[in-house]
Amino acid sequence: MLLFSIFGDPVAHSISPRLHNSVLAGLGIDGCYVRQAITDPLKLLSTFHAMDLTGANVTVPHKEAAFAQCDEVRGVAKEIGAVNTLVKEGTRVIGYNTDAEGFYEAIKSFGAIKNALILGAGGTAKAIAMILKTHQIEATILNRSASRLTFFEAKGFTCKTWETFSPIPYDLIINTTSAGLKEEAYPCEEKLLKSIFQEATYAFDVIYNKQTPFLELAKEYHLTCKDGKEMLLYQGVLAFNLFFAKHYDAKIIESLMRPAFEL
Repeated sequence: MLLFSIFGDPVAHSISPRLHNSVLAGLGIDGCYVRQAITDPLKLLSTFHAMDLTGANVTVPHKEAAFAQCDEVRGVAKEIGAVNTLVKEGTRVIGYNTDAEGFYEAIKSFGAIKNALILGAGGTAKAIAMILKTHQIEATILNRSASRLTFFEAKGFTCKTWETFSPIPYDLIINTTSAGLKEEAYPCEEKLLKSIFQEATYAFDVIYNKQTPFLELAKEYHLTCKDGKEMLLYQGVLAFNLFFAKHYDAKIIESLMRPAFEL
C-alpha cells in the first residue's frame, strides 16, 4: 500500500487526508493519506523516509525548511525558495511548490486586480508574491520585522515593516501568516489593519475552514472575502498529480476531490 502524509504544526485541522483519500479510492489506488505533526523542522526528511512515504504535503511553518532538505527542487519552487510537495523518486526526495498556481486559481473569481498587499513573509508569501508578479499584479510585502524581507527585496518587491508602512489603496489584501489559526489574533496591529481595509476591495486568508479575525474585520469593511479553501483544493489537485508523475488528468482528480472538499 502506498502511504502519503501532510506535515506541519499544527495539522489536526487539515482536510488534506479527506481530499486525497477520496481520489485514491475513486481511482482504485491501494493507498492512504494521513496527518503527521512535526514540531522540529529538521526532521522533515527523516520522518518522510521513516514512514516510507511515496509523497507528502508540507504546511506551515515548514515550507522553507523542506526546500533546504530536498535532494532536488524543481519548477517554480526553485525561485520561490519554499516547498509544499515532496515526491519520492527512487531513493531521492524531490520538492515542488503547488501553492503558487493554487492561489492564483482561487482568486480568478475576483474582479480585476492591479495591486496587492501581502501580510507575512514566509514560504506561502513567497509563492503568492511570485505568482502575482508572473501575472503582472504589483505586490507589496508587509512584515513585522525586516529580517525576513531579504528574499522579497532581492526579487524587486516593495517591502515594508509595520514601522515603515504608510497605507495606500490596494485592491487585494492577503493574510499569509498563521494569525487566527491557533488563537484569535490579527496578522498586524488592529488599527493598521483597519486603515488598510478602508480602501481595499478584496481580502484573502490562506487559513481555511475558520472565520479568522482578519476575515471578520474585512467583512465589516464590506470587502469581498475568501479563505484558503479553494487554494487548498487547487494546490491539492496539482500535488496529487505530482505524486503520480502526472499520470492522471487534472480534471479527473478535481472531479474526485471536489465532493470531499465540499463536505
